[in-house]
Amino acid sequence: MELRIDSAALTEAVAWAARVLPARSPVPVLGGLLLEAADGRLRVSGLDYEASARIEVDADTPRDGRALVLGRRLLDICRVLPHGPVVCAVEGARLAVTGGDARFGLSLLPLDDYPAPPALPALRGEVDADAFAAAVGHVAVAAGRDDALPVLTGIRLGLDGTTMTLAATDRYRYAVRTLEWRPRGEAPVGAGAADVVVPARRLTEIARSLAGAGPLRLALDHGSIGFESEGMRTTTRLLDGRLPRHDKLFALGEHAVAVTERAPLVEAVKRVAVVAEGDSPVQLAFDGTGVHLQAGYEDDVAAQRLPAALTGAASMTVAFNPGYLLDALGSFDAPELRLQLLGPGQRALITDAAGSHRHLLMSVKPLV
Repeated sequence: MELRIDSAALTEAVAWAARVLPARSPVPVLGGLLLEAADGRLRVSGLDYEASARIEVDADTPRDGRALVLGRRLLDICRVLPHGPVVCAVEGARLAVTGGDARFGLSLLPLDDYPAPPALPALRGEVDADAFAAAVGHVAVAAGRDDALPVLTGIRLGLDGTTMTLAATDRYRYAVRTLEWRPRGEAPVGAGAADVVVPARRLTEIARSLAGAGPLRLALDHGSIGFESEGMRTTTRLLDGRLPRHDKLFALGEHAVAVTERAPLVEAVKRVAVVAEGDSPVQLAFDGTGVHLQAGYEDDVAAQRLPAALTGAASMTVAFNPGYLLDALGSFDAPELRLQLLGPGQRALITDAAGSHRHLLMSVKPLV
């Protein structure tokens, strides 16, 4: 195998495929990246038992062939290569990488021991890559971090007609985002419906890495999900189980509604939260013309007032864990937010004007 390629293109391709490599593996070849050169293209592939990634880029390929090398070592080399053309060639039992005056050698791993990459599941349709990446980011903040409950570390991906629903919860908060997508062919509501849970960390990495790719093809079967764009393909396994449904949780019944600008509220919460120790809450007291934010106890206190409208009640005071509140507010892009409030110690629902992005929080006991 021999190929010539620009150092920047090689580094980008290797870095993209290396995302799925395990940090540690009892199977050495799973730490490898497979390089395949043929027909003016370089294909770089990586996999473990949970995910796979493959990317193809243009390259000059005077000698077709394949080589398997340690992926993270190759990535380290790519990052220090001089700018400009790079030559990669198999020389005996090693891969030689030459760029400018720099030359590196990498031991080849046995190709016969490398598992076959998983096939892409059945194609379901397309979604805009940028919109998908934004939506995943909106809900990922609510995903659990405790591996003792694996399903709560995932993001629910639901498909129904032309609507995609993404949702995540760690039992203390619940984020939901809906967006449009294009099912394959003419699919009425209910046709091709799906409801699966994808590992949040994997899905976040995938969405970020494919942002800007334009139309993103989604593939899905009973055990895995795949995404494909021009020259890029990745798969990951699904989590067993289902997230609790949010429908009843989000039905608040009679409630007050506060409306305020998002950016000033985020800054005010950050400002007053500097005196909040541990899980000490940030209190929001709405009175119809504004909201008074307060945190801290006794002499160590902070406060700020912002404009806000309130309907459905003459006044309303609620308090939240400042970290959870900032995670929720920071996940929105909308300039203005609606806070649907039941009262102290009860559920509160934060939404954008369109209602396509919703984040449920439990309020806590207000400050005395």
